[in-house]
This record gives sequence, structure tokens and C-alpha cells, in this order.
Amino acid sequence: MALRNFDVEKYLKEGEQAYGKRAEIEELVDKLAKTDYENVVLLGIGGTWAEWYPVVEVAKYYSDLPIYLENAGEFLVKKNKRYVTGKSLVFTSSASGDTAEIVKAVKLCKEMDIPVYGFTKDDTTPLAKLLTDPVYNPCGDCEDSYLLYYFVILRLLFNRGEFPKYEAWADQMKGIHNNLLRIREEFEPRAARIAKTYSHEPYTMFTGSGVLWGETYLFTMCILEEMQWVRTKSVSSADFFHGPLELVDDRVPVFVIKGEDEYREMDERVERFVKQHTKKVEVFDTKDYALEGVDDEFRVICTPMIITAILTERLAAHYELNTGHSLEFRRYYRQFAY
Repeated sequence: MALRNFDVEKYLKEGEQAYGKRAEIEELVDKLAKTDYENVVLLGIGGTWAEWYPVVEVAKYYSDLPIYLENAGEFLVKKNKRYVTGKSLVFTSSASGDTAEIVKAVKLCKEMDIPVYGFTKDDTTPLAKLLTDPVYNPCGDCEDSYLLYYFVILRLLFNRGEFPKYEAWADQMKGIHNNLLRIREEFEPRAARIAKTYSHEPYTMFTGSGVLWGETYLFTMCILEEMQWVRTKSVSSADFFHGPLELVDDRVPVFVIKGEDEYREMDERVERFVKQHTKKVEVFDTKDYALEGVDDEFRVICTPMIITAILTERLAAHYELNTGHSLEFRRYYRQFAY
């Protein structure tokens, strides 16, 4: 099936490039694993914070290693940074390489004599000049970021003896982009229908939880709000019943994102409620999509990739068609100093 505004050949090529970073990342992490580190600090903001989020959640299944996910903007003004020391492994990412808060946060770490490792598009960016052993990743798709971030954290846990099946998981990820391409094709007709139905709604609520909370937050804020100027609210499935439920009626579409981790029962609780109180309900269940060649025990790890494929990639492309607002146009973001 043809996918709107999607270059299949480019996507698969970039997927190979991203997977091709595996050995480089493993070599770096294996070296860092031999140091006397005590914790891990991840610096992100906006989309990068959201992309690191499921990686941290997955790590919690396997390890009690302290991992701090920091909003870089808040990190800059936070007075208590005592957990960030010379025994911290600090990682960050910025595709553009010039995200202001990320660059400033890395500079601050360097002033504290703490090296920072991470990802940017190439060696010309401001961030590249600050990172220790930078990994260059020109690929823009979110699933590529997830893959690279998982290589970092899960390899670290492998070295700690806490994720012994790392090699099996990583080997299976070689075929993840073919799976995600097929999933895109399966979802495309539904993406077209949903966008046509809801793209002009004045307000849309999204719920999600657990490993999928970061992607829920990312899609509503970084895609629909920033790129489409569509008014949304993202709310965790747990918090839905403590305020947002009162807004649900036939005027408010609710999009329920359902994962496969232990939080799923909360997603299902939201689903039951909203189906009783509004006709405008869309449920996105990662269980509906097969991952060929991927063991069931690794599915939770891959669920953010499924959601980014169907929502951040495909639904966004059809919102653009129906709103007439280019995904590339910004009114304020990066247009001037503020």
C-alpha cells in the first residue's frame, strides 16, 4: 500500500544505518561499564526527553541502577545536582545538535568536569564539539532514536548481568524496520479515516501509561501542538480519573493508547469509561500489530516504536493533509530568540 509522503527506500536505508551503529555503541558502553560509575543521568527536552522515557521505564524492569531522566531546561536551574558527579554516566541527544537547553546543560556538566556522551547528526554541530566520543546519527525517525538509546541502556544492563538476553534482543532488532513498515501499511487506511474525522476538532484528549507515556506526550506536544497547531491534552491513564474524566462527553474525542506492560489494566479502565460516555473514541492497541521475528518477551521494549510508527509517522501525515498546515512550518519555534 502506498504511504502518503513516505519514502520507503529512504526509511529502510536509514534503518540499516541506525542498526549499523550497534557495534560502535556497544564498544563505547562496554568501556564505560568498566568504570566505577554509580548512576546514569539522561538529559533531554521535549521530544528527546520523551524518547528517553520508555528506555528508563524498561530499565526498571531489570535493574535497580539509579537512572535520572532530566529535563535539560530544569536541570540548568535546579540547585540540587549532588547526584551528578564524576561517577555519573551522562548521556544526551539532539538531532539538530544545537538545541539550546541541551547544549547549555552539556556545557554545565563539562564545567563540573563530567564527560557527556550521546548522539547528534554529524560532527559539525555545537553539541558534537562538546560530547565525549559522540555517536553520529543523521536518521530522523523516532524508532531509530529508540533503537540507539536501547542499545546504550540495555547494553549497560547486560554488562551488569541484569539483561543477559541482550544479544538475542539486539539481533532481532535487525528486522524491526521491516516490521514497522508493514505496520505503517496496515494502519494507513485508519490513519486517513481518523484524520478526516478528527483533525478539526477544537480539543482532543489522549491517554497513555507506562512505557508508552513518553510517546503519548511526544505525539500530542511535539507533533499535534507544535507541528499542526491542534489543541490537545495528554493525561496518564492513572490521572485520567482525577480531573480529565469530567470533560468527557460527545464533544470531546478521546484517543486511548494501550500498551502491553503492567499498566495496561489502567488503559483498559479508561477505555471502558470513555466508551460509555462519548461516541468519539479511538483505541490504539499495540497488541493488534505483529512483530515477526521478535520474541514475545521483547515486545514491551518495542511498543514505543509501534506507536511512533502509527501515530507520530502516519497519523501526523494525514492530519497535515486535512488541516492544510505543513508539518514543517513553525510560527514561533526556532524562528527568533525568546
